[in-house]
Amino acid sequence: MVRNILKFGDETLRKQCKPMQKYDLRLWLLLRDMADTMYKAEGVGLAAPQVGILRRVVVIDVGDEHGLIELINPEIIATEGEQEGSEGCLSAPGRRGYVKRPNKVTVKAQDRKGKPFEITGEGLLARAFCHEIDHLNGVLYSDVEEYEITDDEEEQ
Repeated sequence: MVRNILKFGDETLRKQCKPMQKYDLRLWLLLRDMADTMYKAEGVGLAAPQVGILRRVVVIDVGDEHGLIELINPEIIATEGEQEGSEGCLSAPGRRGYVKRPNKVTVKAQDRKGKPFEITGEGLLARAFCHEIDHLNGVLYSDVEEYEITDDEEEQ
């Protein structure tokens, strides 16, 4: 089921998310709905608060060999290097910001059954990890220091 994506200005996006504690059908349905919603919106990541659920759940698919990545209770445990570039958000359609992020990021998380794992990503995947985990902490990409917002229409 495709869910409604909250837009910048909705106070839910500024709230701290609570950890997931139950790994059950309800979580699995949320993960499915979030993936369906992300793909329909043509995004590369979606965090639960963007669909109104204040839980530490993220889905990411940057179109690489990892495919769909589901992160439950994710935590960044290591970063390396630096990258700067344009970043968008499904909660701010048509807008982009110039954001500085680590180039390599390692995340510790749990899978849909609660099993712990670690995953490392570089480039776009590292950027997506940072962006989506920020959402879980009520942080939007517009809060990042190097931020400069532009409208897509102005760039064309």
